[in-house]
Amino acid sequence: MDELIDEWQAGGGLIPASRLPGHELARVAEAADLAVLPVGAVEWHGPHLPLGTDLVLAEGFASEVDRVGVRAVLFPAVAYTACPGQTRPWPGTVAVRPETAVAYLCDVLEGIVAAGFPRVLVVNAHDANMSVARAAMEWVSGRRRASLMLVNWFQLVGPDETAALFGELPSRGHGGAYETSAVLGFDPEAVHPAAATDLPPRPKLPTPHPYALVESRPEPWQGWSGHVSLASETAGRRVRELAATRLGEILRTWVAAPLPSPPSTDPVPQPQPGETP
Repeated sequence: MDELIDEWQAGGGLIPASRLPGHELARVAEAADLAVLPVGAVEWHGPHLPLGTDLVLAEGFASEVDRVGVRAVLFPAVAYTACPGQTRPWPGTVAVRPETAVAYLCDVLEGIVAAGFPRVLVVNAHDANMSVARAAMEWVSGRRRASLMLVNWFQLVGPDETAALFGELPSRGHGGAYETSAVLGFDPEAVHPAAATDLPPRPKLPTPHPYALVESRPEPWQGWSGHVSLASETAGRRVRELAATRLGEILRTWVAAPLPSPPSTDPVPQPQPGETP
């Protein structure tokens, strides 16, 4: 492990925190540009995808940090988290309450920061984690000097690019062609496209304005939606390539920026007489 750390210090890359000897922690933390925390879920994605789809993707895209030119430490993934009502009744979904998920992630993130890693990249692969992770990050940043970044793999490739890959039919649904292809890009043996039929997602509301719509049981819905038949390993490799490129651009820019000042419990400074507030 000592030789691996020496090589990592000299050339960058990704080393696993779970294999890091305690006596090397201070040296590694001092040299590291950031820590990486994958966050996924154990959730039904249809009969064609594994229950650990979100873990495959979170850990897969986190592993891409190994080749973007930074020194990073990979922490074990958060596997169990909150799942929406639409997938909770389906077999294999393991859901925890949102308040439990937030509290758990608060402790995990604070522990990583306290270990000497003020920059933590959260690589997310589960839509319901977006608000959970953001809430935990806000809490930790008020207690510790930290720069915490949340990256959702599915946002690293734009809708115009998925349209170019899959055509005009919707591809970005839960368990659809986009997500299925991404899993194929990392672990093709885990995917069984023939086990699922195409299930066109429900059309979006005819309004140009952004909104968040949460419903108990949208139709049509079998725990996934999308044109699975459009998925391919070739498209998955392209998704992986595009997302990794964007992730590298983000990380290099972030690491080059200065760290924030520590949080303070001091009151907000008040303007002095004659000063403009």
